Amino acid sequence: MRKVLTFLFVVGWLVLPGAGSVFAKNRDPKFQKAVSNALEYLAREQRRQGYWEANGGQYRVAMTALAGNALLAEGSTTTRGKYSKNIQNAVDYLLEMSQPNGLIGYKNDYHYTYGHGYSMVFLSQVYGEEEDAMRREELKKVLTKAVEFCAGAQTTRGGWGYVSAKDGNDFDEGSTCITQVQGLRACRNAGIPVDKKIIDRAKKYIADCTTQDGGVQYSIRGGGDRPAITAAACAALFNAGEYDSDQLKNMLEYCRKNIWPGGNTNRYFGHWHYAHFYYAQVMYRGETKNWDKYIQDIGQQILRKQSASGAWMEGHVGPVYTTAINATILQLDKGYLPIYQK
Repeated sequence: MRKVLTFLFVVGWLVLPGAGSVFAKNRDPKFQKAVSNALEYLAREQRRQGYWEANGGQYRVAMTALAGNALLAEGSTTTRGKYSKNIQNAVDYLLEMSQPNGLIGYKNDYHYTYGHGYSMVFLSQVYGEEEDAMRREELKKVLTKAVEFCAGAQTTRGGWGYVSAKDGNDFDEGSTCITQVQGLRACRNAGIPVDKKIIDRAKKYIADCTTQDGGVQYSIRGGGDRPAITAAACAALFNAGEYDSDQLKNMLEYCRKNIWPGGNTNRYFGHWHYAHFYYAQVMYRGETKNWDKYIQDIGQQILRKQSASGAWMEGHVGPVYTTAINATILQLDKGYLPIYQK
């Protein structure tokens, strides 16, 4: 254990338990009750093979990574905590889904880059706390190949699509770019080599998709600016090490006008949870002085819609997705997830 801790201090990303609790300590107790109920729901919904799924049995890889992250945010790991067994089973499933070409997922999933990116985030954080040498080596191998796949899947303009550039005729889409950038950053934080050129090309892609008003378009081909994708792009730029550029400031101002407080919520109807999953990260990391007000406001909105089962039932993707997203938002400032920390 001491060797593992030493390694984590050396690479510079260990987040000790409760490191973010300076914000969380004054939280309404109802928030923690809601989180506990949500995590219990997720634990019950995990299939015996280790995966979670969206409505219709879809997106198993993506749902498993998102639900796994929500459990990690509670403080559990593969070896410790209330949900250690659930996390172990999720890791086992995702490792089994690692393909020879590096894709974490399956090719006949027509949105496989989402699951690939979310899996890189989840597995890299597990890797950082894994104490078993053989397991660490297995995770390192899978993550190294995942980074290589991600690099090869990038489009000629620096973005990503729902599938690789080769499989999707070089089609790009903003939200998938964000999942890859965060996944790559999480891998890099964990000590997995990531070529800086990949990130630089992604940053240029985001810049090329940004309108004069600061909104980020659906695609480099157009599609109009989208508040949800803009919030996600801000979070991705933070992950890419960009905090003070004029472009980012313009994007943040756009988010303030369109997301919270008093934003035009009709413009991202159907993507509310996605928007706030990323905007919460932006507020926590870059808008610290407003974080407490934001999480109280958004947290109350989230709590009002929780069902008796502990799940949130809104949205077309399904309750596992919305519950994992909301539980993660409400736990950001516990400080257990390195990728979301300052």
